[in-house]
Amino acid sequence: MRKSRIWTLLITFLKIGAFTFGGGYAMIPLIQTEIVDKQKYINEDDFLDLITISQTTPGVIAVNTATFVGYKVAGILGALVATIGVVVPSFIMIVIISWFYTAFRNNFWVSAAFSGINAGVIILVFYAIVRLGKKIDRVPFTFAVMFLAFGLTTFTEINIIFILLGAGLAGVVWCGIFNKGLKVSA
Repeated sequence: MRKSRIWTLLITFLKIGAFTFGGGYAMIPLIQTEIVDKQKYINEDDFLDLITISQTTPGVIAVNTATFVGYKVAGILGALVATIGVVVPSFIMIVIISWFYTAFRNNFWVSAAFSGINAGVIILVFYAIVRLGKKIDRVPFTFAVMFLAFGLTTFTEINIIFILLGAGLAGVVWCGIFNKGLKVSA
């Protein structure tokens, strides 16, 4: 049983690492489909919490997510296998691309392909925002923090870490004062 879970974790995260482009945010829809919908390792509420934790801890969101899910499913070995699974395909692709990039960087077809991929990545990020947004509490406080964080990120030079810490602190204060929106799951 444990061996099959480890194998499934490896295959799942190899697939995630191999078939997603555009970085962590673009990977969220595929990660969610694989670990919530198909494998049912975690539910949607836990996934939203996992993305929040992955975003606030140092490292790449896909690697953090793989590590957390792997640990939840199969302990330390699961965390190691899932992390290796998500990293190896990207590493191999980057090595291969680096060998050929200088020869093809000015090629019309390569530039056109990257333009298409960039456009597709924007849609993947938007899809992740919409899907994750369905799970947030729709109260004025949540929207205020969301728009304030967006504004600060977009129009100031404030480090995103401080914005995230401020948003977390605002949530603690809000829940502490009004005792609202606090969901604790076991």
